[in-house]
Amino acid sequence: MSNISDTPPHPTAEKSGKGILKPLLAGLAGAILLGGASFYTVFSGLVPTTGSLFQRSPGTEAQLAFVPIEVITISLPPQSGARLVRISGQIEVAPESHTAMMQFQPRFVDVIITYLHAVEIADLRQPAALIHLRAQLLRRLQVIAGGEHVRDFLITEFLLD
Repeated sequence: MSNISDTPPHPTAEKSGKGILKPLLAGLAGAILLGGASFYTVFSGLVPTTGSLFQRSPGTEAQLAFVPIEVITISLPPQSGARLVRISGQIEVAPESHTAMMQFQPRFVDVIITYLHAVEIADLRQPAALIHLRAQLLRRLQVIAGGEHVRDFLITEFLLD
């Protein structure tokens, strides 16, 4: 007498990736649909936005004025490990004070030269040196001319040789 039954054993469920494919595709389709709808609502103006950081409001293109700073070359002492520092730039000023700021140009050059003589050459070799240099010079230029007149300092050439 055997206990063998004529019914086949229960099939074991094999794990496969087929069961997860449908929810994954549904989620992807939903993400694409919602992303497209979001883009359309913002692009068409249905949702008011405050504007981009990179866009200027209409008419501001004429509100830029610059005071050029010609190339300044400073000789460095032999122990510094470099021979010279060369820098040039543009000072962004308020358009209504452009003429007055042009008269400050010799003072601007003097402040830049004085600062470059005081700064450590090792500091100028750091990866973030231009960011720090730009911020320091901008602050000094604003002190001389007034923060309401000087808006920014742009470095157009920098060489440490």
